[in-house]
Amino acid sequence: MSERVRAIFLSDIHLGTRGCQAERLLEFLRCYESEYLYLVGDIVDFWAMSRGIVWTAQQNTVVQKILRRARHGQHVFLIPGNHDEALREYGGVSFGDIKVVNEHVHIAADGRRYLLIHGDEFDQVTRYHRWVAVLGDVAYNWLVSLNNGLSWLRRHLKRPGYWSLAGYAKRRIKTAVSFIFDFEDSVIHAARERGMDGVICGHIHSAVIREIDGVTYINCGDWVDSCTAIVEHLDGRMELLHQADGQPVRQEEPAMVALADLSLSSLHKSLREKADA
Repeated sequence: MSERVRAIFLSDIHLGTRGCQAERLLEFLRCYESEYLYLVGDIVDFWAMSRGIVWTAQQNTVVQKILRRARHGQHVFLIPGNHDEALREYGGVSFGDIKVVNEHVHIAADGRRYLLIHGDEFDQVTRYHRWVAVLGDVAYNWLVSLNNGLSWLRRHLKRPGYWSLAGYAKRRIKTAVSFIFDFEDSVIHAARERGMDGVICGHIHSAVIREIDGVTYINCGDWVDSCTAIVEHLDGRMELLHQADGQPVRQEEPAMVALADLSLSSLHKSLREKADA
């Protein structure tokens, strides 16, 4: 039986690519029903599809499930990202009961106001050096392709769970640590300037819920590397879930709880010193 929540937030599904973990997303959707469903950018990867389309039966089912939810009365919003930026010109238009909006303000059950954006406008590489972003996307997809072979080997060796080579490489690169926190700084600053209680975004494939100087920063993660989603419970509480081995699991890492209590400056200093060690 599925659990009832108030809202589900998904980003960076990257339909149309080999790396899309559509089967795991379907498992997740079977576990949760909601009043609101937010698709927070890079849902369909037009960048990758321009080089070659990989569209599986599971990916097609994901689209059908989302359309069915919209038809049955769920409020479904699509906020385009940089990989599906062609949809931005349709802001305010509804397709099959799915409303396309370039940004949105979600009011949670506890009255807190969250700015919903994909977040690529705060990525200086994507915004000002598109060719570098495209080159990086090609390299990232190459790592994802290698990961398919590793996934087969892990299944053959009966190793549980899903492990992403691309995600591991990104976490290990020191410059990625700096990039992630520069991105978070910019997003949090924008939310604070607009008087929001929090911000929910995607784009950098780094899922987290973190309270920083009175603003809640939430990143949905992705469905290529981490297979993560955010849900709002009926009381307004936000939770990060990871889809693993057929069912969602709570992300309750003690290290992350400790990080949430640090100030923004000490948080950056702590993690950057660790990256340089």
